Amino acid sequence: MFTGIVSAVGRIAKATRQTGNGKRETGLTLTIRAPYKGVKRGESIAVSGACLTVERVLKGGFAVHVVETTEGRTLFGEYAVGRPVNLERALRATDRLGGHIVQGHVDGVAVVERVARSGDAWVYDLRVPRAVRDVSIPHGALTVDGVSLTINDLPGPDSVQISLIPFTREQTTLGTLRVGDRVHVEGDVLGKYVRQLCRTTT
Repeated sequence: MFTGIVSAVGRIAKATRQTGNGKRETGLTLTIRAPYKGVKRGESIAVSGACLTVERVLKGGFAVHVVETTEGRTLFGEYAVGRPVNLERALRATDRLGGHIVQGHVDGVAVVERVARSGDAWVYDLRVPRAVRDVSIPHGALTVDGVSLTINDLPGPDSVQISLIPFTREQTTLGTLRVGDRVHVEGDVLGKYVRQLCRTTT
């Protein structure tokens, strides 16, 4: 469980793909440089919004395995060496819930459709998967590449609008977003439960 409050920006140090052969596992292994201390093998870390398990602890970083199902919902297969990634370690029960409840289960990929300056903030229109749009409401929550954000508006049937304050632009990877860029998105888990409840009771 996470809150969408990014605690560090890491970088991809290595991306290694495995191919199945008998009992050999398939998928993708990412080695990530990170400033964290005390990382343990088996702990969960959100990498650009996706909850991944630390398989190896390395000096100055860690390695995670991206299974095929996760890769199919994310952009990890396109991540190149040097790419910055937003990182967040799992929530402790005594931590402040600074963002919102984030599972680290990426629902899909969104596309940046518009970027505009609005006072001291930047506004972004994102084209999101239908499943995410269905649980989005104005002033509700959306996770973008692991960052907890508030939805400003719903400008279209398949889009949501979010804004970034200067601090978020400077402390995460979102400050470099341009039109056409793609990002991981996770819809609000509370909205998902409400949607499912409504479906099963009608």
